Amino acid sequence: MNLPKFRKIRVQSYRPGISRLSKIKNIVKLSANESALGVSPKVKKEINKKINFSKYPDSKSNNLKLAISKKFQCEFEKIICGAGSDEIIQIICQLFLKPKDEVIVPQYSFLMYRIYSKINGANVLFAKENNYKISVKEVIKKVSKKTKIVFLANPNNPTGTYLKKNELLQLRKKLRSNILLVVDDAYNEYIQKRDYASGLKLFKKSKNVLILRTFSKIYGLASLRIGWGYGPKKIINAMNIIKPPFNVNTVAQLAAVVALNDKSFIKKSIRHNFIWAKKIKKVLNKFNIITNDVNTNFFLLNFNNCRYSANYIQKKLENNGIILRSMQTYKVKNALRLTIGSNADNKKLIGILKKIFNK
Repeated sequence: MNLPKFRKIRVQSYRPGISRLSKIKNIVKLSANESALGVSPKVKKEINKKINFSKYPDSKSNNLKLAISKKFQCEFEKIICGAGSDEIIQIICQLFLKPKDEVIVPQYSFLMYRIYSKINGANVLFAKENNYKISVKEVIKKVSKKTKIVFLANPNNPTGTYLKKNELLQLRKKLRSNILLVVDDAYNEYIQKRDYASGLKLFKKSKNVLILRTFSKIYGLASLRIGWGYGPKKIINAMNIIKPPFNVNTVAQLAAVVALNDKSFIKKSIRHNFIWAKKIKKVLNKFNIITNDVNTNFFLLNFNNCRYSANYIQKKLENNGIILRSMQTYKVKNALRLTIGSNADNKKLIGILKKIFNK
């Protein structure tokens, strides 16, 4: 009996960071850029009241799209919801790419941009970064007649750096009008720099920019897999044709609406992140561990000036039940990514680091 033939997709699949350690029960996971404070308590109360598990979800996520349009003062018809922003990326690639098209991503960037691009047969080109920061000049250098999409996150994952407002506008201006620019605003809420502006704020009326947003970070809904995209009506309409019919479950839709409107919890999460980021950065600097500024809910830790290597510190922390993200899959040498955690998690991390460095 012959096996039915299928496509051979030559792409390295996404490999999540480790979430378990053998023989250690109480794990502090600071590797996945998850919310330090979890989800708004209001979400849990609302889910217990209103969920009917036997019925299919709203296939168009209408209540959620209405809440998003009110919150961000944007057009209802230009919003698409997905099972995480990952699914929005997947739909974009399905819609726009064919074999031998070209996609440009920063040298160090979210892995799903390249994975979905390659699955659809496109060639992925990597634009060099300057000191771990996206370079407009280097992106433009990679543009060719075959370029279809430029993907970037701002602030960027895993580097934690960002393009200033004028740099992002300059990039769009220099790209050909028929190249789609996809700006991922995943960490938008955490950055407090005056020269920064979100993709949503800059490109609401653009006809060749698509914005990504997620509920996995500041809203603490990572396990429910929910995100959204915003772009020109024609593109969003085309994306809706090929998206799965019930892609966002009812629990996720309801939780996202409640989380979106809990302003006090969002402010609390932002304040917690900023306070602890400053404390952690101060400690890291004492050990000559180079980090980015406080622009996200994580740090990229560079160990080039440190007396210990990234691998050594990672193993020492894991021996004490603390997990950081290895940067090997991102091809960032001698580096780790550290998520800012809860009060208890951060205190434990600092205590263990001080023991490692005997300070």
